[in-house]
Amino acid sequence: MSDLLAIESISVAYGKRRALDGVSLTVAAGEIVTLLGANGSGKSTTLRTISGLVRPARGRVVFDGRDITRAAPDAIVAAGVAHVPEGREIFPQFTVYENLLMGGFTASPAAVRDGIERAFALFPVLRGRARQRAGTLSGGEQQMLAIARALMIRPRLLLLDEPSLGLAPLVTREIFGVIERINAGGATVLLVEQNARRALALAARAYVLETGRVVMSGGARELAADPHVRAAYLGRGGPVPPR
Repeated sequence: MSDLLAIESISVAYGKRRALDGVSLTVAAGEIVTLLGANGSGKSTTLRTISGLVRPARGRVVFDGRDITRAAPDAIVAAGVAHVPEGREIFPQFTVYENLLMGGFTASPAAVRDGIERAFALFPVLRGRARQRAGTLSGGEQQMLAIARALMIRPRLLLLDEPSLGLAPLVTREIFGVIERINAGGATVLLVEQNARRALALAARAYVLETGRVVMSGGARELAADPHVRAAYLGRGGPVPPR
């Protein structure tokens, strides 16, 4: 598989604090890759750099062979990169339907109609909530909406930041099942997730970030068996289930 995304020696600082320090990683077309690390390790900054919301001091981001390091966020979206941020960031005062329309603002009317039907097929609960204000949805429904909104552009690369944050176990299981279906449908996925056990069960490969640096990388099953990863991120919950 060829690389759809390559991050090359990216460094990012917020004032005097170095958030990323020479981070490099790749994501092949069709893969699910996960980023693991404690809070403050640089995972969200990595995604924000890819989507153009943060500018690196050094290094570059290459998407499908094109350097997008200095591209505007809307141009990166137009290239096929969709970002579901931590905390969902839906428009609470808008209805579910209006949130989906916002996700498809760059698409043709026909593509928007198709996108809304795909969203409702993927998340049937949203169909019944179409005219409901998004801010009144449950946390799980809001996460479904955030993902559905990102899928309106039919992204080639989907960036997911903590999709299970604050969700009940049954809802988390549903969200991870949807991610697997999205990937099977052709989207490449870069996943940031505190639930390392589920992330490693889903992903093909993983990177571990500590204080803004990649300290480990490899196959997801290989890292799941590593003593450092097990002690730091997996706890005592037993082996990671097969994908």
